[in-house]
Amino acid sequence: MKALSGNRIAQAALAAVVLCFIVVVLGAYVRLSHAGLGCPDWPGCYGEVTWPNQHHEIDAANQAFPERPVEVPKAWREMLHRFAAGGLILLVLGLALARNGHVPRRRWQILAAPALVVAGSAAYTLGYPMTGLGLLGVALALLVQGAIAWRDLPLGRLAVAIFALILVQALFGKWTVTLKLKPIIVTTHLLGGMTTLSLLLWFLYRSMGIARIDPLPIRRGFVIGGIVLVAIQIALGGWVSANYAALSCGTDWPKCLGQWWPPMDARDAFVLWRGIGVDYEGGVLDGEARTAIQMAHRVFAWVVVAHLVALGIRTLRTPGFGGHGIALLGALALQVGLGIANVVAGLPLWVATGHNFGAALLLAVLIALLARVTPPPAGLAPARPATG
Repeated sequence: MKALSGNRIAQAALAAVVLCFIVVVLGAYVRLSHAGLGCPDWPGCYGEVTWPNQHHEIDAANQAFPERPVEVPKAWREMLHRFAAGGLILLVLGLALARNGHVPRRRWQILAAPALVVAGSAAYTLGYPMTGLGLLGVALALLVQGAIAWRDLPLGRLAVAIFALILVQALFGKWTVTLKLKPIIVTTHLLGGMTTLSLLLWFLYRSMGIARIDPLPIRRGFVIGGIVLVAIQIALGGWVSANYAALSCGTDWPKCLGQWWPPMDARDAFVLWRGIGVDYEGGVLDGEARTAIQMAHRVFAWVVVAHLVALGIRTLRTPGFGGHGIALLGALALQVGLGIANVVAGLPLWVATGHNFGAALLLAVLIALLARVTPPPAGLAPARPATG
């Protein structure tokens, strides 16, 4: 197998990053427009490869799924998201092969994984769920083994790890539908998407040679702390969305329901598992539990803002990092503004979707900063120095 040049791999990685951004934003759009169950089955839609849009197809679908009548606008949104995710899977598979495919055994090990996933999906569709899960487990085991053992190619290991993660993401996408928008599944699916994006960005920056080997003026721990805090805040935001708690404080900000500390039920708000069979569309929690979720998101936002403002100022004052400091503070200001606008404007769809994009953008800026303050691994010298 002919190896791709470094520039070609970087270009493919950039395409994967852009497509992953699109998939993340589309996922938010689908969720926020209440189209998450636009297709009640998986991987097809009402038994179709695309979605039913002709009268006879809609009639047949309504007979097959009487509990979930066809709503074409919701169905095509859900399937558009699935098709985009499928394209991303193929791109990441290409990256894994490009970095490892020159070794025949590794090439076939990587190719065996999607073949087993397809076979597992077929077994699941035909009514053999345990067989399907078993085949998926074997596929993931092959990829994880490669991600651990192939130490001679750091980027090759990373590409295989991302491919394994994105296959798990596909499984969580299925569970999002089959478990009827269960909040822990929806939130985990969101975090998986953000993790995939972060790892693809890291792969891109390493492919481009963005790294520093001189004494570092910004501590890596400071940057990693910011990433961890943003990840926690994204999880809280996902929990808000999955439990339909975005407007549990009404349109009040900074107060909530006219109070600084309204009545809340924190115990019920953060129950992660409530059994199987419940339809979570529209939410199942009472008002005080939803208020607790919203307030947790708001309170922790102050922690995140304080840390990122300090990091942004430190970055801004560091020679060669001024542009990155402006990007970080700008992304933070945008995200805070969108969060406030979400509430005071009553959760407009475009603002809510933009808030998810803002979270991804903020994470991307932090990952880029981490790449700039992290020396390259052994055998992977930077192709060019990082500049401000």
